[in-house]
Amino acid sequence: MAKKKAPKSTARKSPAAVADTGSVASPKMHLKGHEIQAFNQLIKLPNALSAKVCAASVELLNQTLADTMTLRDLYKKHHWQVSGPTFNQLHLMYDKHYEEQVLLVDLLAERIQLLGGLSLAMAADIAETTMIPRPPKGREAAPMQLSRLLEAHEMIILEARSNAKKTDDMGDLGSNDILVSNVLRTNELQAWFLSEHLVNTSLSAAGG
Repeated sequence: MAKKKAPKSTARKSPAAVADTGSVASPKMHLKGHEIQAFNQLIKLPNALSAKVCAASVELLNQTLADTMTLRDLYKKHHWQVSGPTFNQLHLMYDKHYEEQVLLVDLLAERIQLLGGLSLAMAADIAETTMIPRPPKGREAAPMQLSRLLEAHEMIILEARSNAKKTDDMGDLGSNDILVSNVLRTNELQAWFLSEHLVNTSLSAAGG
């Protein structure tokens, strides 16, 4: 008597078992290619500014961007490492100032891209460009943290005023506006808040 054939299984195969390695949905890994825009190359965008003005503004803004990113990271370092009786106030203020510097970084980077340039982005490139001195890896006392931040702020304030004048003279009013309305005013205000923490006054005795 002939044996009956076993019925074919109707169970679905798991997705892993039927995956097609050549599928368009499969990610293509380890791709190689060339840069689509070199760092010092500008592309022409419809911003009604000459290539010469755009190139000059991009250079100025990238310097301000590098210094702003360094100051931003300096605030985060001090936020993590602050200690002493004013820990809570400084811990919170450092983080607030950090967030405000983050906004400036984005404004500057987007302005550079809008001008057809490329903004600095990676830590190694920032370290090569910034004028702000590198802090030690270790923890510093709160007064030293405040002093270091104030020196960085003053450098950026001087830079912002100088670059604002240059961009205004070139007719790049958009870059001038960011440098004055955002970079300069934010840094001036933050520097004031820091400065007041270094005033030598007593909590319990009035001056004679």
